[in-house]
Amino acid sequence: MQEFLEKKYKIIIGLILVFMLTVSILNAWWDSAIFDETAHIPAGYSYLTMHDMRLNPEHPPMIKDIAAFPLLFMHLKFDTTQKFWTTDINGQWDAGHNLFWQEGNNANLLIFLARVPLVMLSLLFGLFLFKWVKESAGISAGLFALSLYAFDPNILGHNHFVTTDVGIAGFMLMAFYYFLRFVKDPTWKNVFVGGLFLALVQLAKFSSIMLFPIFGLVTIIYPLVKKVPSMEKNIFLFKLKKIGTYLGKSLIAFTFSIILVWIFYALNNYAMPKDKLAETINFYFNPTDISNIKNIYTNHTLLALNNSAFSRPLSEYLLGIAMVFKRVSGGNGAYFMGQVSSEAFPAYFPTVFLIKETFILLLFILTAILIATGKNSLALFNYFKAKLSQKKINSTGTFSDYLRHNIENLALLAFIALYAYVSITGNLNIGFRHLFPILPFVYILVSKTIFKFYKKMNASVGKTAFFLIISILTLFMIAKTISAYPYYMSYFNEAAGGPKNGYHFVTDSNADWGQDLKRLQIFLNEHPEINKIRVDYFGGADIKYYIKDKYIMWYDSKRPLEAGWYAISTNFLEGSIYDKTKKDQASYRWTQKIKPVYQIGTSILIYHLDKNTLSELN
Repeated sequence: MQEFLEKKYKIIIGLILVFMLTVSILNAWWDSAIFDETAHIPAGYSYLTMHDMRLNPEHPPMIKDIAAFPLLFMHLKFDTTQKFWTTDINGQWDAGHNLFWQEGNNANLLIFLARVPLVMLSLLFGLFLFKWVKESAGISAGLFALSLYAFDPNILGHNHFVTTDVGIAGFMLMAFYYFLRFVKDPTWKNVFVGGLFLALVQLAKFSSIMLFPIFGLVTIIYPLVKKVPSMEKNIFLFKLKKIGTYLGKSLIAFTFSIILVWIFYALNNYAMPKDKLAETINFYFNPTDISNIKNIYTNHTLLALNNSAFSRPLSEYLLGIAMVFKRVSGGNGAYFMGQVSSEAFPAYFPTVFLIKETFILLLFILTAILIATGKNSLALFNYFKAKLSQKKINSTGTFSDYLRHNIENLALLAFIALYAYVSITGNLNIGFRHLFPILPFVYILVSKTIFKFYKKMNASVGKTAFFLIISILTLFMIAKTISAYPYYMSYFNEAAGGPKNGYHFVTDSNADWGQDLKRLQIFLNEHPEINKIRVDYFGGADIKYYIKDKYIMWYDSKRPLEAGWYAISTNFLEGSIYDKTKKDQASYRWTQKIKPVYQIGTSILIYHLDKNTLSELN
């Protein structure tokens, strides 16, 4: 079977990518605009048409530019005489509403076309993942890694949205690959190719800075453990020279990446007035707030860079990084397992990982951990056994050899550990998507560990059985993912009750990001008996655009309750029910006494209050 897979691997890759493309394009059409797209799409469009980055400076421009490129051919109307552009500071949400819903543009087509380039980008990342694992562990392992990626419901749930989440995961994958290539062979070609991809990842999302500590550590450690040629007499001097070479070339690669970042920002922002950028800087980092010394230093640095047209692109770039740090430290209101808080939940990310990933992937991860633990434990046992029997062992050489031969795996593990630690201890609990940067490295390590273990097994019935079990589990994972269509963004495994029930555990971009408003429109068209419906919708789409005069704007504290139909987003519902600062009469706790009559997609619940029910609630 393995020989057949490796012989037909190009066809298999094609089939996997066709599936991924098909379901992603379908969801790109049927999912309504999510919350963040209302900011990202108009921002990207304004960068390309106005060369001005006053909208959404919190994220780098590249992915937004890629998404907005097809919109250049639509001849869209975008009224930049309105205050979201002229007087507001970062009026991104109003800009989105203007571009999507207020100027007569075809909103459905606009949003769909902006999503298509990111779908295509996700396919490219899948191919790159296959390439990496194929080179290090063989074709079968590469196909396995690609399957873990392409049939991960979380990837399929987000790869068609105009956000930075899948993009940063993919560009981190590429940057890491070319960094490791440079480490193993520090030629000038690899210096500049590595610098190019380091620039691309910085232009994708500011969480890219998490790569720098790992890259720096590996750059120092690897030359120390490199094998010393036998003719070298002064080992210390040799290693010192190697460290100097690596650090010098790394600095050149980093400098090259910053130059590319500067060029990209300059192209996107050369028409932004100096005063507008200064106004934005002063808004987010108030220079009169003497109680916050960080604000003052940040303000002074950014304004100094803004004073020169040459350094202004770096001012915009550093402003975005500073805004991210400020937001993370400030927190974000979140619902998590019956609690609402703007403070971080330490159990948040471990829990969402366990309930939003498929059971099969979790099983593969556990298998890989057991294999790796067993292998390292055996090596440690043999080492101490040899020591006890007084066999001659060069312990330093042994450890150096281990580091040198396992630098790739150790670097990936170090990044996963660092990123997970920062996420868990950070103060921004708004979605599993923030863990996406570690997923490609999880796929790589799992695939390499399992298939290298398989290859080392002696040819036997056990080896055949092991491959058969892995194959069956992979096919079962694929079947489960296909059966979950189209609810990939809101996917939860069986432990959380599946996509329809996951909102009881967590909401926001895990379950409800506004993706189901189009489905509410379809539902109302199929139920003409509902002539009016009270809507409390969380998302980026415009209720009036889809439901027209059928809707009545509603919110949790609106009273008195009225007889009739209600459509409530689960994000607002759970947040209102479990917010302890809200009184019963100003919340949705009344919904706990009755059952919803319909569930639209997975994120909108429909309630009906007749006169009898209403009297009981009141």
